[in-house]
Amino acid sequence: QVQLVESGGGLVQPGGSLRLSCVASGSIFSIKRMGWYRQAPGKQRELVATINNGGSTNYGDSVKGRFTISTDTTKNRVYLQMNSLKPEDTAVYYCNAFGWRDYWGQGTQVTVSS
Repeated sequence: QVQLVESGGGLVQPGGSLRLSCVASGSIFSIKRMGWYRQAPGKQRELVATINNGGSTNYGDSVKGRFTISTDTTKNRVYLQMNSLKPEDTAVYYCNAFGWRDYWGQGTQVTVSS
């Protein structure tokens, strides 16, 4: 089993920045890829960004050039730096780890509003 705990969400004005963190514990040796997904009210959960053990990254089209995913494997953490935030980025952001199966965190709310 893998446990994931997110932090760093909150309220930010359009054009602002936030940094999300996710710490993994448990069977972390099994993790092959970590990432972030988001779900806005009334919409399906969508890919934000992923990073695999080799460091390869993948981003959703709507966040390319604005968001950056990174990891600190020593501390078993994955980060999401979000810049130039837009109101349409408002959603609950979920940390994901993929190993033997998908694991999910509880989610952290990000609200972009003036």
